[in-house]
Amino acid sequence: VQLVESGGGLVQPGGSLRLSCATSGFPFSSTTMRWFRQAPGKELAWVATFNANDGIDTYTTSAKGRFTVSRDTAKRMLYLQMNDLRPEDTAVYYCATATIKGQGTQVTVSS
Repeated sequence: VQLVESGGGLVQPGGSLRLSCATSGFPFSSTTMRWFRQAPGKELAWVATFNANDGIDTYTTSAKGRFTVSRDTAKRMLYLQMNDLRPEDTAVYYCATATIKGQGTQVTVSS
């Protein structure tokens, strides 16, 4: 099982980024996937879920209306589109199954 995130970087407040998560080694189309983040000095926090059972995506309050999680089952890719980014979104972002997460990708929002 492998999860590899990419797409992070430095962006100004109000900007956008799309994170990607390449997956392998498990039945991706039937696996509920999540995005988490960990800000400096803080605990890991849940950001969004794509539920494989019903196709419904859910978000933490701060991400609702700004972030969108999606997937491409043919490519085995999970995405997190992040718009209207704020300094408080600065964190390492991880994609995860119920049991493992990737190595993370750094997102820094700063002017």
